[in-house]
Amino acid sequence: MAKRATKKSRRSRKTSKRSNPLRRVVRYAGRGLLVVVGIVLALIALGTVVNPPTTPYMFAESRRLGGVEQSWVPLEEVAPVMARSVVAAEDANFCLHWGFDLAAIKDAIADGGNRGASTLSQQTVKNVYLWHGRNYTRKALEALFTPVLEAIWSKERIVEVYLNVAEFDEGVFGVGAAARHYFGVSAGDLSAEQAARLAAILPDPKGRSASRPSDFVVKRTRAVRSGAATIRKDGRAACFES
Repeated sequence: MAKRATKKSRRSRKTSKRSNPLRRVVRYAGRGLLVVVGIVLALIALGTVVNPPTTPYMFAESRRLGGVEQSWVPLEEVAPVMARSVVAAEDANFCLHWGFDLAAIKDAIADGGNRGASTLSQQTVKNVYLWHGRNYTRKALEALFTPVLEAIWSKERIVEVYLNVAEFDEGVFGVGAAARHYFGVSAGDLSAEQAARLAAILPDPKGRSASRPSDFVVKRTRAVRSGAATIRKDGRAACFES
């Protein structure tokens, strides 16, 4: 009798587990998340050699606007001062960290969250593989994928991809399109002033203009030019310059 009761109890527990819809939903959601994570990790690995044809945000903007401007420019064909300018503007310690700038994060927390601490690597992950907008899910995935990107991609590759997918005006993506759009030159012919202006309008390209700079952009341009010269002199540009 005792054995029979034990068997019944086990069957009852199994039936209860199978019939619990919430448990099934959680299990399937977990499996789905693992599949998504696996796909993105595979795409990150592929991204070392394959240029992303588009990004989620670029695709959305293309549908909204009926098309966008973008043409891929290899890093060696971009004016070196452009790469230095964007690093100086967005992530001056890019060559010194593994994806997260802990000092910048501490400063941002001390400042009450009024300043950004997102590195170039984090922005590349967000731009290429995730979506825009502030929510905990995206930030968690960004935190998960950024060290993977840093481990698999070279610093040169991160800068190259960032420069080619960053938004510089409404419907204008990448430094090649931005150089033509604002100054009528190729990415390789950008001057130090032009490069600093392009970097100065980030991360608000729809609210700032490189060709009609506001007082804020003019001031920021001067700071970016100075920063680009500084990181070249002190070696903080060495990891992405050949």
